[in-house]
Amino acid sequence: MNVSLDHLEDKVDQIVSVCASLRSENQALRAHVAALEAEKAALAKKIDVTRERLEALMARVPEE
Repeated sequence: MNVSLDHLEDKVDQIVSVCASLRSENQALRAHVAALEAEKAALAKKIDVTRERLEALMARVPEE
């Protein structure tokens, strides 16, 4: 009976360790996703600004 309890305790310790590891990995992935979303927003803004500048330049070019 004592051996079974020791085995169960080992299994529970393994599960707790895996859960802690997964929680840490999840937090790191969430931070990475947030950084990528911020980068995406910055790039989208840059594209919009570039598009506006290009449209302004094209409006100044005389039509043939």
